[in-house]
Amino acid sequence: MTHRKGLVLDFGGVLTTPLLPAVLAFEEREGLSRGALINALYLDPEAVRRTQELERGSLTQDEWNAEAGRALGIPGENLLGRVFADLRPETSVIAAAAAARRAGVKVGILSNSVGLSPWNLYEGYDLDRNYDAVVISERHGLRKPEPEIFALVLKMLELPAGDCVFVDDTEEHLAPAADLGFATVHAREPRETVARLEELLGVALGGAA
Repeated sequence: MTHRKGLVLDFGGVLTTPLLPAVLAFEEREGLSRGALINALYLDPEAVRRTQELERGSLTQDEWNAEAGRALGIPGENLLGRVFADLRPETSVIAAAAAARRAGVKVGILSNSVGLSPWNLYEGYDLDRNYDAVVISERHGLRKPEPEIFALVLKMLELPAGDCVFVDDTEEHLAPAADLGFATVHAREPRETVARLEELLGVALGGAA
């Protein structure tokens, strides 16, 4: 196997704990029925459009919060911060990314933003210091799975797709990356993800079975 020289990581659900348990805990705290958030915001076409605008930076987080709060019948104040209040760093994957960099692998972040204010998903992770390239969708007016945003992170890493691995917890983002030449990893369980990265990068990352 030819080992890859670059690693591109999604953020939420890859470098953090999974999103769905945080969403379910939010619903319980707010007295919502199970699945209410997903049904109201991610299965309704207009709500999906607003979320895509949020990711591109053409809708502010406050605007998204207000509309989503109305749809759910709850206060919109800092809604995304409340939804994802239970997210924590996924320390094993963060440590694996650091080990890859120490071994000479270029490591980038490619994340669909949910706005940066009033709640900042990335706060405390020091992305600019810990990674070789950081692409946050709203800063560029692009979002996954658009090919242009993958091309942007490759340009910043100065590597072709065929030299890189892409990791995401959202399966629909993987096929466009694979079409460009990335090796792809669907992040479902951290130990499994780290083990697969060891195979693809040819680097001991620690913690893999």
